[in-house]
Amino acid sequence: MTGRVLVTGADGSRTELAVRSGARLMPSLKAAELGVLGLCGGNAACGTCHVYVDAPWHDRLPAPDADEADMLDDLDSRRIDSRLACQLRFTEQLDGLGLTVAPHL
Repeated sequence: MTGRVLVTGADGSRTELAVRSGARLMPSLKAAELGVLGLCGGNAACGTCHVYVDAPWHDRLPAPDADEADMLDDLDSRRIDSRLACQLRFTEQLDGLGLTVAPHL
Protein backbone atom coordinates (compact mmCIF):
# COMPACT_ATOMS: atom_id res chain seq x y z
CA MET A 1 0.00 0.00 0.00
CA THR A 2 1.14 3.52 -0.76
CA GLY A 3 -0.12 6.51 1.17
CA ARG A 4 0.57 10.20 1.34
CA VAL A 5 2.42 12.52 3.67
CA LEU A 6 1.80 16.26 3.55
CA VAL A 7 5.07 18.08 4.16
CA THR A 8 5.97 21.69 4.75
CA GLY A 9 9.61 22.00 3.76
CA ALA A 10 12.32 24.00 5.49
CA ASP A 11 11.78 26.70 2.85
CA GLY A 12 8.02 26.87 3.52
CA SER A 13 7.03 24.93 0.39
CA ARG A 14 4.19 22.43 0.70
CA THR A 15 4.46 19.02 -0.93
CA GLU A 16 2.48 15.79 -0.94
CA LEU A 17 4.72 12.72 -0.96
CA ALA A 18 3.77 9.15 -1.81
CA VAL A 19 5.23 6.74 0.77
CA ARG A 20 5.10 2.93 0.83
CA SER A 21 3.64 1.24 3.88
CA GLY A 22 6.46 -0.01 6.10
CA ALA A 23 8.99 2.52 4.80
CA ARG A 24 10.77 4.96 7.07
CA LEU A 25 9.94 8.58 6.28
CA MET A 26 13.48 10.00 6.14
CA PRO A 27 14.52 8.60 2.71
CA SER A 28 11.39 9.97 1.01
CA LEU A 29 11.82 13.38 2.64
CA LYS A 30 15.50 13.48 1.72
CA ALA A 31 14.82 12.49 -1.90
CA ALA A 32 12.20 15.24 -2.20
CA GLU A 33 14.85 17.84 -1.24
CA LEU A 34 12.68 19.48 1.41
CA GLY A 35 15.50 20.23 3.85
CA VAL A 36 15.97 16.78 5.40
CA LEU A 37 19.62 15.76 5.20
CA GLY A 38 19.66 12.35 6.93
CA LEU A 39 23.43 12.48 7.40
CA CYS A 40 23.64 9.48 9.75
CA GLY A 41 21.71 7.23 7.38
CA GLY A 42 18.80 6.64 9.71
CA ASN A 43 20.58 5.76 12.95
CA ALA A 44 19.01 8.50 15.14
CA ALA A 45 22.50 9.92 15.64
CA CYS A 46 22.53 13.33 13.92
CA GLY A 47 19.14 15.06 14.11
CA THR A 48 19.26 16.19 10.46
CA CYS A 49 15.88 14.57 9.79
CA HIS A 50 14.16 16.45 12.61
CA VAL A 51 10.49 17.17 11.86
CA TYR A 52 7.50 18.60 13.69
CA VAL A 53 4.41 16.37 13.52
CA ASP A 54 1.04 18.09 13.11
CA ALA A 55 -1.06 17.94 16.29
CA PRO A 56 -3.82 15.57 15.07
CA TRP A 57 -1.19 12.87 14.47
CA HIS A 58 0.68 12.89 17.81
CA ASP A 59 -1.37 10.11 19.38
CA ARG A 60 -1.15 7.89 16.30
CA LEU A 61 2.63 7.58 16.47
CA PRO A 62 4.53 5.25 18.78
CA ALA A 63 6.53 6.99 21.49
CA PRO A 64 10.19 7.69 20.68
CA ASP A 65 12.59 4.97 21.82
CA ALA A 66 15.53 5.86 24.10
CA ASP A 67 17.96 6.61 21.23
CA GLU A 68 15.52 8.93 19.48
CA ALA A 69 14.60 10.67 22.75
CA ASP A 70 18.29 11.23 23.56
CA MET A 71 18.96 12.73 20.12
CA LEU A 72 15.91 14.97 20.34
CA ASP A 73 17.07 16.19 23.76
CA ASP A 74 20.27 17.46 22.11
CA LEU A 75 18.43 19.61 19.55
CA ASP A 76 18.00 23.34 20.26
CA SER A 77 14.93 23.41 18.01
CA ARG A 78 13.14 20.60 19.85
CA ARG A 79 9.45 21.07 20.58
CA ILE A 80 6.74 18.85 22.07
CA ASP A 81 5.85 17.68 18.53
CA SER A 82 9.44 16.86 17.48
CA ARG A 83 10.37 13.52 15.96
CA LEU A 84 13.18 12.09 13.84
CA ALA A 85 11.84 11.07 10.42
CA CYS A 86 14.36 8.21 10.29
CA GLN A 87 12.56 6.59 13.21
CA LEU A 88 9.03 6.96 11.84
CA ARG A 89 7.71 4.05 9.81
CA PHE A 90 4.76 4.80 7.55
CA THR A 91 1.61 2.72 7.99
CA GLU A 92 -1.80 2.91 6.36
CA GLN A 93 -3.08 4.50 9.61
CA LEU A 94 -0.76 7.44 8.88
CA ASP A 95 -2.18 8.19 5.43
CA GLY A 96 -2.45 11.99 5.25
CA LEU A 97 0.15 12.57 7.98
CA GLY A 98 1.19 16.21 8.17
CA LEU A 99 4.62 17.36 9.24
CA THR A 100 7.04 20.27 8.93
CA VAL A 101 10.80 20.01 8.45
CA ALA A 102 12.48 21.60 11.47
CA PRO A 103 15.14 24.27 10.97
CA HIS A 104 18.77 23.18 11.13
CA LEU A 105 20.62 25.52 13.45
